[in-house]
Amino acid sequence: MFLTDKRGKRSVSHRKMVSRVEHPAGGYKKIFETCKELAEPIEAQVTGQVPQWLTGSLLRVGPGMFEVGDQAFHHLFDGQALIHKFDLKNGKVTYYRKFVRTDAYVRAMTENRVVITEFGTTAYPDPCKNIFSRFFTYFQGIEVTDNCLVNIYPIGEDFYACTETNYITKINPETLETLTKVDLCNYLSVNGVTAHPHIEKDGTVYNIGNCFGKNMTLAYNVVKIPPIQKDKSDPIEKSRVVVQFPSSEHFKPSYVHSFGITENYFVFVETPVKINLLKFLSAWAIRGTNYMDCFESNETMGTWFHLASKNPGEYKDYKFRTSAFNLFHHINCYEDQDFIVVDLCTWKGFDFVYNYLYLANLRNNWEEVKKSAIMAPQPEVRRYVLPLTVDKQKAKGKNLVSLTYTTAIAVLRSDGTIWLEPEVLFSGPRQAFEFPQINYNRFNGKDYMYAYGLGLNHFIPDRICKLNVKTKEIWVWQEPDSYPSEPLFVQTPGRLEEDDGVLLSIVVSPGAAQRPGYLLILNARDLTEIARAEVEVTFPVTFHGIYKT
Repeated sequence: MFLTDKRGKRSVSHRKMVSRVEHPAGGYKKIFETCKELAEPIEAQVTGQVPQWLTGSLLRVGPGMFEVGDQAFHHLFDGQALIHKFDLKNGKVTYYRKFVRTDAYVRAMTENRVVITEFGTTAYPDPCKNIFSRFFTYFQGIEVTDNCLVNIYPIGEDFYACTETNYITKINPETLETLTKVDLCNYLSVNGVTAHPHIEKDGTVYNIGNCFGKNMTLAYNVVKIPPIQKDKSDPIEKSRVVVQFPSSEHFKPSYVHSFGITENYFVFVETPVKINLLKFLSAWAIRGTNYMDCFESNETMGTWFHLASKNPGEYKDYKFRTSAFNLFHHINCYEDQDFIVVDLCTWKGFDFVYNYLYLANLRNNWEEVKKSAIMAPQPEVRRYVLPLTVDKQKAKGKNLVSLTYTTAIAVLRSDGTIWLEPEVLFSGPRQAFEFPQINYNRFNGKDYMYAYGLGLNHFIPDRICKLNVKTKEIWVWQEPDSYPSEPLFVQTPGRLEEDDGVLLSIVVSPGAAQRPGYLLILNARDLTEIARAEVEVTFPVTFHGIYKT
């Protein structure tokens, strides 16, 4: 169904997720361009009516600088971190943005070149140095980036921007000033942690990262950062490891971008996308390389699911196995009877999806973008069900899943492993439901009905989606030549219905002559537009963020 808004533009709200929109003009290239930070907030022009109760700040982060001097960054996850902030108060909206003053950024600006190696871009010694200085620079060891371009989350009363290394950066959420760089290795046994921690209602933060376990083998630690301390001390100083998951390979940990949590369990999915640590440690120091060079795929392991109890932290030695897939984002997990239901945004196969996210691919002409996406792993929203109780004498060869509302299967095999087959919640060729969000404050780790996501059309974000995970009903917001961000859900105060609230997304519309960027506010029930706040600047792509009240 096409809807005409007050400006005469057509938007779409219907029940088909597969995008039929083509982008031959290549407007999407605009979201991969460098922009300048702002000296002060600018006022947005509001169309529609911003709900009076919506008083707070939308903070988002992503790459804002795609080249330094005459050196270009190569990968989507390389650009220097830029924080965006929309302030909403009394129906009015302002917009502000500022680069995070990480070491990677400050040194790049000082030397006018890439100084610290990023995800897919290698930093080389200063060419102005003599040959002996350059030689010794190669052997100084690995300098890990602190370029915190992936997410923002709270710890205690503070807010941190993060990437996926051991560094997080404290920021001032009001002024966007950079405050402190924190090395988590000073407090925890981890080599790095994900950019998707889970935050409990009391402020407790859980995260996961790989580490060296016994006899120098690899493992994965779930870590806990407590909530605000009565003595006002830094909660990070009281961080601890809760439980450890084993690794399927001694020196090749899987790439981990997120994990699941229920009321009583942690869920960790170990995929066949591996980091070759020996290559990481040796090749980096000897000849110069980057993170992407150190990834490889295990073509035979498939995918493993791991479980651990939360309290006490105890690894459960179930051997859940399934076919190979890439995983970046969990949607939700919850317990039902003697089962754990796990909903995921998967990409089929063992080929690493990030291989297709180089900027050269994403900035290509539309027909070339489509050709590249055809070669990539295909996306699928899946539901897996993990049985917690297994009678090994009676269960062999039978479906262990007795939940009547799902077609997911779990079968005990003769080797003692439990093979999982999913229920597919959505599948469309080269059409992804990604960057998922839910009513997190009320339904994370619990039985739920609705998920919201960013629709990727051959990797290009061009729609906002809502998925009923029980009925598979779908709603879509979409406008021609418009490129939205991950939608964040904000609950209407005092309301109990799961989807009674709004979605916030920032959208780039390159064809708009005067105000090409705007904050979009949608009704979460049916994705109809409530308001938009337009500004006279555009935005580069953002990954994740937070709504702060």
